Amino acid sequence: MGKKVKKEVEPPPKDVFDPLSIESKKAATVVLMLNSPEEEVLAKACDAIYKFASKGDENKVTLLGLGAVEPLFKLVSHEDPLVRRNATMVFGIMASNNDVRKLLRELDVTNSVIARLAPEEDIVVHEFASLCLAHMAVEYTSKAQIFEQGGLEPLIRLLSSPDPDVKKNSVECIYHLVQDFQSRAAVRELNAIPALLELLKSEYPVVQLLALKTFGVISNDRETRIILRENQGLDHLFKILETKEFNDLHVEALAVVANCLEDVDTMQLIQQTGGLKKLLSFAEMSTIPDIQKNAAKAITKAAYDPENRRILHEEEIEKCLVTLLGTDNDGAKAAASQAISAMCESLASKDAFGIQGIPQLVQLLSSENEEVKEGAAIALANLTTASPSNASAVAEAEGIEPLINVLSAKRDGTVANAATVLTNMATQEPLRFSIQSHGVMNAIVEPLQSTNSLVQSKAALTVAALGCDADARTELRNASGLEPLVKLLHSKNDEVRRNACWAVMVCASDELTAVELCRLGALDILEEINLSTGRKNNFSEGALDKLLDNNLSQKYSQMGYLSSSNIITDGFYDYGQVKPGVKLLSLEELNLQELNDHRAIILVNAKLPDVSLSVEDKSQDRYDGRTTSSSSSIRKSSKERARKGKGKKEEEKPKDEEELQTMSKIRQEVILEKVPWLPPFDSILLDYIMDASKIVLPLTTTKEQVVALAQFVADKMGGPIERDKLHEFSWELHISEIEFELKCNVVPIGKIKKGTFYHRALLFKVIADRIGIGCSLVRGEYGRAWNEVKLVDDSPQGITGLLLPPQVYILDLMYQPGCLMKQGSAEADHYQRI
Repeated sequence: MGKKVKKEVEPPPKDVFDPLSIESKKAATVVLMLNSPEEEVLAKACDAIYKFASKGDENKVTLLGLGAVEPLFKLVSHEDPLVRRNATMVFGIMASNNDVRKLLRELDVTNSVIARLAPEEDIVVHEFASLCLAHMAVEYTSKAQIFEQGGLEPLIRLLSSPDPDVKKNSVECIYHLVQDFQSRAAVRELNAIPALLELLKSEYPVVQLLALKTFGVISNDRETRIILRENQGLDHLFKILETKEFNDLHVEALAVVANCLEDVDTMQLIQQTGGLKKLLSFAEMSTIPDIQKNAAKAITKAAYDPENRRILHEEEIEKCLVTLLGTDNDGAKAAASQAISAMCESLASKDAFGIQGIPQLVQLLSSENEEVKEGAAIALANLTTASPSNASAVAEAEGIEPLINVLSAKRDGTVANAATVLTNMATQEPLRFSIQSHGVMNAIVEPLQSTNSLVQSKAALTVAALGCDADARTELRNASGLEPLVKLLHSKNDEVRRNACWAVMVCASDELTAVELCRLGALDILEEINLSTGRKNNFSEGALDKLLDNNLSQKYSQMGYLSSSNIITDGFYDYGQVKPGVKLLSLEELNLQELNDHRAIILVNAKLPDVSLSVEDKSQDRYDGRTTSSSSSIRKSSKERARKGKGKKEEEKPKDEEELQTMSKIRQEVILEKVPWLPPFDSILLDYIMDASKIVLPLTTTKEQVVALAQFVADKMGGPIERDKLHEFSWELHISEIEFELKCNVVPIGKIKKGTFYHRALLFKVIADRIGIGCSLVRGEYGRAWNEVKLVDDSPQGITGLLLPPQVYILDLMYQPGCLMKQGSAEADHYQRI
């Protein structure tokens, strides 16, 4: 054995300390230690900061203020595993603070944190790195960074980690990421679905819940649903639904099933395996409101496909949904109503709901919950569309009044759909009368004033459906509903404008309403619409024609033409030509004007005044109940006194007579106040009409009648005038004298004894319309006007039985009354222009 060699121990370098234990109770000191070059100091400092930050959000803000985040960011990628782990732990817990996350985004830490998800890293590093990413993925910018920097793949890999916290953080981060469609597609391509399905078997409910929520998002894509079905995902979902212990997961599981039911293949598979029946039974029997609501939503999604509707109908889905309408939960009621709406695309379901569901839906219209109200209105709108029987069922369920009530609801959808139901019901005359009796036109005024285009459109359509009856038009007019209707003609929305034109066309069916619509500017707007190829529609031209045809005074003043179908009635007046955009004043307003030097307004009114009521009867109708009653008692007491005769004291008689006179005076004053203004009666015109009918009607041919009437009119208006002496025919002075006599610009046509072209043409048209002779009235220039008549010429000589087309003739009423001039001839042109 050799001799042992003694090895000398070298002394430590003079510039190196022995191990030193440092303790500090100040966070600022520990933060400074993060810049130490010693790994042991760094690890201990990170550990101390982790414990400090874990105590609450306030401490995280303190560390942020002390500048701890920047040095920690460098340590996340430190070469020493312990330093790296501890720094990552701090990052994971501090990222829950919004201000910290903001700085982390500015520092672009995601790449470094994603690197900590590598397989060789410690499980604790995986846990806190995934936690940090889960916190950051809440923000859109960080989502994009995590995806672009390849964070999704390692997160999916960690779904199979043995550590439940790692699984929980990873799936939570994935749930946030898949809110973006790019991440959803990537999850599918990276084959994440099997791993996510495995999480449904986890013993930790939070992991299961996050997995279900992730499925709820990614199953919106059809490709994902196919993979889910191929991996028996529906079995996993139904197993959760069938397990009572998992009732806290049922809502999310149903949301996934709802998406899956959109596919016909999935629906058929569920039906074949009995899953659909289980699902419906589960929804019907459940006492958890959110489950009932989500089940109804699942049915709604599925029902958008025709084949799915057929399958659901086979499973008697209608009974399930009607049951859900009767639950105590508003959310479930609203969702069930939406499902009924979707199922209504199937006629079989529509009929079934009509029997079972309409009474309940009508009741829901009176709910205090706005969402329920809206759902019921939508369902009823779809149920009654193209279904007269369901429309009748709504009326039978006493739905008219609640429907009219919800026209003032807060939600636009409720109002629009309630209006649709009323429109659908109004196609049946008995229902229309019933709707009108509930004051619908008063209620529709508010929706017409809505700012929502859908509400405006549906409200206008309701007016069009109900306005075909005179009482409804009167009610709308009295409720000031015509003004908002006219404003809708200005709408830039095509459907609103179209329906408003339709409603105006319907409402213009009577003269009073047509006149009011013209006063409100409807005529000008419609003319403007019809000049635009982009804005005019099927109803704008019809509305304009109807408006003018029922306001002939306006039509003749503006258009200068009345056709043979435009029958002049009492109350018509010729104001003269007006420029486009000039609104014609009413006859009453013109009558109240001071006498002026403008052209006289020629009035047509051969209507006898209403004398059916005596003064006393009118006072009873128009005066209040107390006065009527007292006057009756006065008459009664007078009769009693007359019978008693001698028993009365003489001094009582004057008193009674004075009382009667006082009451009579009061009634007269009331009548003057209450009776509406009526145009003056033209008794001369009435005589003209009666005399003309006796002279003209016995004649055998139309031509003879036309000639005879022309001569009659000319005779009443000053007779024939020689062409070269027309200037001597002082008709202007004559008209002025009548105006002065009447102290009014409005002159009844019967008073005119010296009439020129336009007076004679108007009188001819008025009488011709009354006795059944077709003719038009045309206004020319320089005070000219003429009548056009259509007559059939005699067959050429030698030809019998030949039916010739009628020819248009101009009628001479001035120079040779009764002379017929063929339209377009030199003679006719001369009469019209010179």
